[in-house]
Amino acid sequence: MRNIKLIIEYDGKGFNGWQKQPNKLNIQGEIERTIKEVTGEEVELNASGRTDAGVHAISQVANFKTESNIDINKIPLALNSKLKKSIIIKKAEEVDLNFHARYNAKGKKYRYIINNSLVGSAIYRDLEYNFPIKLDVEKMKHAAKYFEGEHDFKAFRSSGTSNKNSVREIYKVEIKEENERIILEFTGNGFLYNMVRIMVGTLMDVGLGKIKPESIKDIIDSKERTKAGKTAPAQGLYLVEVYY
Repeated sequence: MRNIKLIIEYDGKGFNGWQKQPNKLNIQGEIERTIKEVTGEEVELNASGRTDAGVHAISQVANFKTESNIDINKIPLALNSKLKKSIIIKKAEEVDLNFHARYNAKGKKYRYIINNSLVGSAIYRDLEYNFPIKLDVEKMKHAAKYFEGEHDFKAFRSSGTSNKNSVREIYKVEIKEENERIILEFTGNGFLYNMVRIMVGTLMDVGLGKIKPESIKDIIDSKERTKAGKTAPAQGLYLVEVYY
């Protein structure tokens, strides 16, 4: 028995998220189908976490167990030759049998891209969120600092989550501008369902002057979802890195 760890990149457009679901196109199911074609085995692919419909990944991590003797260096090429072009296996490596992509993860980094131009981009429309009203980035940077540290982020999770414990630690929030794009990066030990997208939506309200930067602390303390901003659209979000 071997345990294979995969580093996966994908464009989430057109997929109903990571999780395997009957009669819906999903990333987990596509990769498992391809592994079966290559190895002849039915496998269970464990990811570091599920991404929603339309969300992208630069380095998602997943693992599966196999009896196959296929050369580890040939696995990416073999799978990529059969996968949809919107999914790429960047790397495969053999790991300890006890390794689990989700349970062993120590932290993650997410990126959100806002195109803050008036007309947006035809080419990147499914890879960023076009918001045509000018945002005050300095105010957003000020507000972002209130997210850092360990807090109960109950106000920043969508309903339907299975997580009973809503305490998480955010190590760092960085916001930078590249031409007319605003790039937000969140690094932490874990994230609740839709947490990053709700934090982005709330920071956008700060950028619009609807919420004062220092009010972020009050929103966190309230633990009320209704106090935070809207959930930003999926297409601007990327899972960038998983830490072990």
